[in-house]
Amino acid sequence: MKKKSDKEKDLEALKKDFENAQNIFVAGFEKLTVDQDFELRKTVRGAGGKYKVVKNNLAEKASQGTPAEPIMGSLAGMTSMAYTDKDPVALAKALTAYAKSNPTFTFKAGIVEGRVIDVKSIQALASLPAREEILAKVLFLIQASAQRLVTAISGVGRNVAVVIDQGVKENKFSQ
Repeated sequence: MKKKSDKEKDLEALKKDFENAQNIFVAGFEKLTVDQDFELRKTVRGAGGKYKVVKNNLAEKASQGTPAEPIMGSLAGMTSMAYTDKDPVALAKALTAYAKSNPTFTFKAGIVEGRVIDVKSIQALASLPAREEILAKVLFLIQASAQRLVTAISGVGRNVAVVIDQGVKENKFSQ
């Protein structure tokens, strides 16, 4: 049994995690084997997140006064959380892919950038393209507009040169 001082340290550490994490996904993990749990932890780390198994009453106490309070108050059953302060889409994709191959892993709720989301929203978030892909598309669109502008500007000069050249060839311009 843990000493009271150790429990207080755990509570403070969890409260700090809740304050720092921008994105939290709460899940149930009943009947996961040790190998499946190891694979889940590896998947979460690969997506740039952290993973913890938490006691419901400890999570409820630690979440008080943090953005995570709305989802931690009514937890039941075995609970774990995956959290990150980086890209929520990558973590949601990794967790959703893991949940498809392991049906005993189920989502309960989540918080993305301070907003509470439900299970359907987590799945919708997982279907979005990755942050890098979105940035690449925006950069392409910006670059394409600039390219079109340069083409139009150079086209005007080219057209003027063609008209002058044809006028000279047909002796329409006097020298």
